[in-house]
Amino acid sequence: LAFKQESLRCSSARNRGGVQRVEGKLRASVEKGDYYEAHQMYRTLFFRYMSQAKHAEARELMYNGALLFFSYNQQNSAADLSMLVLEVLEKSETKVEDDILESLAKLFGQMDQNSPERVAFVSRALKWSTGGSGKLGHPKLHQLLAVTLWKEQNYSESRYHFLHSSDGEGCAQMLVEYSASRGFRSEVDMFVAQAVLQFLCLKNKNSASVVFSTYTEKHPSIEKGPPFVQPLLNFIWFLLLAVDGGKLTVFTVLCEQYQPSLKRDPMYNEYLDRIGQLFFGVPPKQSPSYGGLLGNLLNSLMGSGEDDDGAEEAQEDSSPIELD
Repeated sequence: LAFKQESLRCSSARNRGGVQRVEGKLRASVEKGDYYEAHQMYRTLFFRYMSQAKHAEARELMYNGALLFFSYNQQNSAADLSMLVLEVLEKSETKVEDDILESLAKLFGQMDQNSPERVAFVSRALKWSTGGSGKLGHPKLHQLLAVTLWKEQNYSESRYHFLHSSDGEGCAQMLVEYSASRGFRSEVDMFVAQAVLQFLCLKNKNSASVVFSTYTEKHPSIEKGPPFVQPLLNFIWFLLLAVDGGKLTVFTVLCEQYQPSLKRDPMYNEYLDRIGQLFFGVPPKQSPSYGGLLGNLLNSLMGSGEDDDGAEEAQEDSSPIELD
């Protein structure tokens, strides 16, 4: 056994040395400006390594190559090698680990912000991060993407990714900056209300609570509370308490009392219908034009059946709730 381990160690060291030698040649090519040639060489090596099942070497070579091309502003070549990094991950069935997610986020951060390649890369990376299933992507990867987009001041995209992460605190800090730089003073309460309601629709009660407490504490235009000057903030505060208690009567009275505030955004009542179903056992609404059995049948066909397994899928595929 000791002999076998030693021989594996030697073989791995040899491979590493081989990769370093090859990388040295490729780097020299790129530094000379032979971008096309170097790119083709990377691709050839990729397929060679993959055919030999040298997945770790292939991934390392493509990752470093992509960063090298990015440093010379060769966006297309870099994006192509970034996609090959994902291909290795998919084909080798590599387990999701934080360092891999961080390397993917680093590649994402180097890509041209408006390139179609970036959109393709992020969608494929998220799919890989949840085992290729239809789910929405690994929360840690969403968090890393959200922080990158926040630095780029792409607040709306950042917000989307924060919602699918578990980082309520980061989300709140980004929303404070978003509200201060792009929002009207009269809307400071709306920025956080929407985030809390959407976190609750995604069944993430903890982040909903953290985003609210952090935002209201850190926003320069919000006076210390609760209670707050803005009725909408008081509503959200009571709602979070009600969600913990799970009493339908409290939820119903709360929604009735605060209707004037809830009318400020037509989506609020849509979110609250969903929250009523998830946390207070409210049955799904019948479609107004189809009652009874037919309404239930149509609901199940359109994916709004409330069996728990289907809840996320229903929301993802055909729920009227938009989480932009």
